[in-house]
Amino acid sequence: MSDWPQPPAPDLHHASYVTLAGADWLASASPHPRRVHHLWATHPSAPSVLPCGTVFDVISAPALFGRRMADCLWAAGPGSGPVAMHRDRLLLFAARGTAQRLPSLLAWEEWARSVPPLLCHGAGDAVSIPPLYPRPAAPGAPPPASRWLVAPDVRKPWLPGPDVLLWACVRAARSAPAESPVTPDAVRPAPPRAPARA
Repeated sequence: MSDWPQPPAPDLHHASYVTLAGADWLASASPHPRRVHHLWATHPSAPSVLPCGTVFDVISAPALFGRRMADCLWAAGPGSGPVAMHRDRLLLFAARGTAQRLPSLLAWEEWARSVPPLLCHGAGDAVSIPPLYPRPAAPGAPPPASRWLVAPDVRKPWLPGPDVLLWACVRAARSAPAESPVTPDAVRPAPPRAPARA
């Protein structure tokens, strides 16, 4: 596509950039992919809304817990599919059907109470996705509130399923510090006792 925008210089941003192949994959979720491509070609720094459930599901987690999940996926797991930050939530793109299956798998886990509420977007839902390229940021400026952390870069990216994300949830819950609000009192270590007086 000749009018496809060129990515800005990477040192000006705190984000990853969607490639043309990745944009093809994202647009394939829409019933009108050519319109989506036209929108992106003319407004590459505008966020978009795409439907879930046909090409991907999206698991939305609070930012800190979602970051722990992503770290677990990359440090000791298979890696992640595309990952985005949108406001104060981390969006993990997942295989179709994950939004329906993950909550029931979590309900069986002993660590489920340690997992903060996840928003599972599947068939019939839509999500806001970050711009393909964020606007240039001033040096030292905070990162944009909506950005790609792991941008789609191929036409068929690997997407984690419910079992992989369950594993990441459990690992993230176990690694949460004791003072974290997502850790219930039942699994927090007991405070040290004062020494007994003789």
